Amino acid sequence: MKPEQLYQHLKELAEKLEITVSEKNFRNISVQVNSGFCKVKGKNFFYMDKHLSINRKSKILADCLSKMPHEDIYVVPAVREMLKCEV
Repeated sequence: MKPEQLYQHLKELAEKLEITVSEKNFRNISVQVNSGFCKVKGKNFFYMDKHLSINRKSKILADCLSKMPHEDIYVVPAVREMLKCEV
């Protein structure tokens, strides 16, 4: 599977888990910010540094999603394998 497809499938899984994935430009912020999960007013967000490589984005998002309850959701085999590796 192409890296772009893998990342897209991870974002779709996040959507199914009610997590909004948003890519932001962290270079214009005066404090150091890392990509990651947060909850704001009861809603789940994952903010991703848009300047990261597609492989790094997939790894970071997979690490977050591997900790979420996703066992009852259909996930393509390549993504399921990636989630297992991140646990």
